[in-house]
Amino acid sequence: MTDLIQFDALIIGSGLAGLSLALKLADHRKVAVITKKSLLDGASASAQGGIATVLSREDSLAEHIQDTLVAGAGLCDPATTRFVIERAKTAIDWLIAQGVPFTRDASTDTGYHLTREGGHSHRRIIHAADATGMAVQETLVAKVLAHPNISLLEYYNAVDLITGAKIGLQNNRCYGAYAFDSLSGEVVTIAAHDTVLATGGAGKVYLYTTNPDTATGDGIAMGWRAGCRVANMEFIQFHPTCLYHPHAKSFLISEAVRGEGGLLKLPDGTRFMPWHDPRAELAPRDIVARAIDFEMKKRGLDCVYLDISHQPEEFLQQHFPTIYSYCLALGINIARQPIPVVPAAHYTCGGIVTDLSGRADVDCLYAVGETSHTGLHGANRLASNSLLECMVFAEATACDILSKPRAELVPLPQWDESRVTDADEEVVIAHNWAELRRFMWDYVGIVRTTKRLQRAQAGTAQPRALRRSYCTERTFPPRKPWPALQQGLPRHPAASRAHRAGAACL
Repeated sequence: MTDLIQFDALIIGSGLAGLSLALKLADHRKVAVITKKSLLDGASASAQGGIATVLSREDSLAEHIQDTLVAGAGLCDPATTRFVIERAKTAIDWLIAQGVPFTRDASTDTGYHLTREGGHSHRRIIHAADATGMAVQETLVAKVLAHPNISLLEYYNAVDLITGAKIGLQNNRCYGAYAFDSLSGEVVTIAAHDTVLATGGAGKVYLYTTNPDTATGDGIAMGWRAGCRVANMEFIQFHPTCLYHPHAKSFLISEAVRGEGGLLKLPDGTRFMPWHDPRAELAPRDIVARAIDFEMKKRGLDCVYLDISHQPEEFLQQHFPTIYSYCLALGINIARQPIPVVPAAHYTCGGIVTDLSGRADVDCLYAVGETSHTGLHGANRLASNSLLECMVFAEATACDILSKPRAELVPLPQWDESRVTDADEEVVIAHNWAELRRFMWDYVGIVRTTKRLQRAQAGTAQPRALRRSYCTERTFPPRKPWPALQQGLPRHPAASRAHRAGAACL
């Protein structure tokens, strides 16, 4: 029997957006955070560069806004862009107050070391060496673990949102979600006054990506199935410099390497970026990625090279300790050798459409972080604006949730166990998934043409048809009766974890 668990707020996803939102709510609400794997498995923890914010006296909000609009190819929403950038300093101050160890530099007017990345007109990236995401996540995880009002459910995979339309009610509201506990094999029904999708992007739809295996677009798909608008999904950012090595999986070489003077070269040592853009290596990511793709295809290359060897070894060890040690373990001394790099799918610029409070089209449903489409990112994202967006909209969403009374809860139906599929069918779906990822890389990648898109549409027709038949060619028994609201501990084997914070039960 499926258990029902109740919280004030259900946050699906444990990246920077999800954890910061949980902390901002927890003094006033009982919060559940569910995550597919461990708390540090998502894309936020692997972010290297930093967070863009105007701190230096030489910089200005107007210039940061303009850089963002230019990088987005004119498709950013100006009002959203200003909204986010004006709140950047407050977001950074909050992280510093939590104890995030940003790299300091006493010689600057800010007291912190700031880097410059592609598309930025000034040094404005505050960072923690070259592992900013991990530093931020470890700090927030420690805070979340210590908070009595936050329940952490690791290895839970959200299956679907529970909306009024899906349970026969005449309203457009979200009541929670069904979540699969991968450790017990059971599906739990989680009821919540407010539900937040913070599940990240869909980079894993491509064969080559910097994203973790969990970045499969689940949250965006759940929001769409629930009736939310989804926008700009065609705008996938490809990071120009992913390490090319047979033993390296999706290891990113930070944008900051080019910001500190790294040069992109052909195998013979010739620079090529000046041929493509007057900003050369400091052009926005989409331009650099297309330039690398062009040179690789034109010359039949497996990769190009990023050369930072002109910098002293001590400088590299200080500013890029993670990259330095990782490459050295693979036999590449970046102080003496250029780094082999290729582009890879990196960021989903589109997502679930939200307003400036993070609200989606379904009542009591929010989307924050890469899952959302706020208007900050247009056809491309400015480097290091992603973590900033997570922070600003976590605050905005928390304010909106706390400003309203808790919505009324209703009895919820149990998960229909007849929807569990046979293992042999799951193998087929896994094969279709691998085929789809290759099609996306070959035909819907960095450079797209009408012919390539037509080939992709034709090539994916059969896998899509198989997927539809897999989902629809089943008969379902009548829905089980709705259980009455009850108090007491659930029978679910993971109850002790789920109720560590004293969550009530349905």
